[in-house]
Amino acid sequence: MKFTAFNFLPELLEGIEASNYETATPVQEQVIPSILSGRDIIASAQTGTGKTAAFLLPVMNQLLKNHVDGKVGALIIVPTRELAIQISQHMEGLSYFSHLSAIAIYRGNDAQSFVAE
Repeated sequence: MKFTAFNFLPELLEGIEASNYETATPVQEQVIPSILSGRDIIASAQTGTGKTAAFLLPVMNQLLKNHVDGKVGALIIVPTRELAIQISQHMEGLSYFSHLSAIAIYRGNDAQSFVAE
């Protein structure tokens, strides 16, 4: 399935094309329409199957449709610093032709703070 079949906004389609995406992966084909219709989704798939884009693209499309200046449109909570950075970078590329932006916010812990005395 081509990404144009999802009826994403033009500026998002530009980011998809610039990221060299042509056809949706199976997980993207299953997840994107459900998220676009407002349903909650939990998906599990191997690394490299397109899960990040499967979740980001419909969220980004909604943010573009419902833009309000100066407001945080979405908060994506993930379990690791590495995943936060990956998602932020992925969004940065996909949103290049739009007004959307992302920032990864994370915190590390000092191992000593967990030492019992």
